[in-house]
Amino acid sequence: MNPVAVSPSRLLTIEDDPVLGAYLHEQLVRCGFDVIWCQNGQEGLARARQEHFDVVLMDILLPGMNGLQVLTQLRQTHALPVILMSALGAEADRISGFQLGADDYLPKPFSMAELRVRIQAILRRVALDRMPGAGIAQLPAPESGLLFDEDSSDVRCGEQWAGLTRSEFRLLDTLQRNADEVLSKAFLYQQVLQRGYAAHDRSLDMHISQIRRKLKTIGYHQREVRTVWGKGYVLSASDAL
Repeated sequence: MNPVAVSPSRLLTIEDDPVLGAYLHEQLVRCGFDVIWCQNGQEGLARARQEHFDVVLMDILLPGMNGLQVLTQLRQTHALPVILMSALGAEADRISGFQLGADDYLPKPFSMAELRVRIQAILRRVALDRMPGAGIAQLPAPESGLLFDEDSSDVRCGEQWAGLTRSEFRLLDTLQRNADEVLSKAFLYQQVLQRGYAAHDRSLDMHISQIRRKLKTIGYHQREVRTVWGKGYVLSASDAL
């Protein structure tokens, strides 16, 4: 019996800095990825739409069409996982990125070890989402008021869809499955984001913020994602705690 060849994961990097771009390309190829490197947003968007990629790694500050504009255009047609890169401290850009549907971000400068962990975590999450039998149990509307749809990775209240990203959906589902139980950040990073928790990493906090905003927008108030300081997060009734 002949072994089945496994194709390497295909990455698209969009980075205008020639030194950093060349370095990322070289190092990611060494990690075993198939890498395409673009130096501007227009070319990156065109290739992301026309070719198959498993993950997009993109700088926010790009000439012409910046990373947030590329992400906005891409999300109109593709659910392709996107990791944004931004200058350390540029929190407004990172918040905008999550609002537009980014899956993760890395503040510059970062190590290749950290980048590799982030990429592998996203690939594991995508693989888990595609596993047969990984469906989401739908709670009766009278009890929760929310309907979970695994095919679209989204929830709705009545006829209003929240517009969750894949990561937000997995996070809300994990909280819903453990309703009224406080889940630690370390657990949620490992269970949902598929990587270890680091004190400087605010990805989880930003995902939680987006879930709260989107549930409020669709008029869902029966349960809230609450912060339990020093412990983690819990999905509980609005009048609980």
